[in-house]
Amino acid sequence: MNPWRLRLLTQLDTLGTVRAVAQAASLSPSSVSQQLAVLETETGTQLLERTGRRVRLTSAGLILARRARAILDHMDTVEAELRGFGEEPSGLVRLGAFQSVVHTMAVPAVTRLAREYPHLDVQLQELEPHESVPALRVGDADLVITTTDFAGLPLGPDLDLLPLATDPILLVLPPEHPAAGREPADLTAFADEPWAFDIPQSYMANLALRLCRQARFEPRVVARFSNYMLTLELVEAGHAVALLPGLAVDAGRYRVVTRELASPVTRSITAAIRRGVPPRAAVRVVLDALRPPAAGQPVRST
Repeated sequence: MNPWRLRLLTQLDTLGTVRAVAQAASLSPSSVSQQLAVLETETGTQLLERTGRRVRLTSAGLILARRARAILDHMDTVEAELRGFGEEPSGLVRLGAFQSVVHTMAVPAVTRLAREYPHLDVQLQELEPHESVPALRVGDADLVITTTDFAGLPLGPDLDLLPLATDPILLVLPPEHPAAGREPADLTAFADEPWAFDIPQSYMANLALRLCRQARFEPRVVARFSNYMLTLELVEAGHAVALLPGLAVDAGRYRVVTRELASPVTRSITAAIRRGVPPRAAVRVVLDALRPPAAGQPVRST
């Protein structure tokens, strides 16, 4: 069985359609279909069945796709061990992290690793929670920093998790706002404010909308940004208020005021790797670099 075709099969299991697999692999849908047909020939087993215009995995296809993840991970581990036999951790580790932890957690860790392991190459990519776990599952990332609080994020027994930090959700106000005090904020008092939100269906957009609705109002959204720096600039200029994670607020760079919520809300920041064979040495050192100083607990599974 060709490992590349096995990876296409695992991507079909995760992404659901041949078209989505083709986009992820930079191939045409017909090329993906041809390669999967070759894999059926290699295995001598029907792996796919057509339902209308779509293709789905048979029972045998599902079993092979899920076994293939462990096979591919094991191959990656063996390759890394052979490349770095008797040497320090080396090779490429693809680390996915969402925006607010890139500068606060990921970049400092990568900086330390560059000094300690000159043959280790960490490729850092920005991935929001709804993107990072699928990327991890299909093998496009070796390690991700995500959150366990995203309602649309299915975390199952195929992942091992390491808690890293807890981050409060804060109300962010312009510096001259009349409510820029220190006491916790009741969101009901901000029902008539203009709001800046994250892009639709993102973790923070869904959370902010839910909190506003729990306070019994529909927010008047005047701006949507995928970049927290743009949100902070808009708030600083007095054009909106926002709900942001504490790690996203750089109070030294932006003149904004933050207030805790009267009903506190936090998010759990977590590192995740694929469960199965032990992570290769290079992945382990990246994972260790992300741990908070007092953290000594082992990786735990969901």
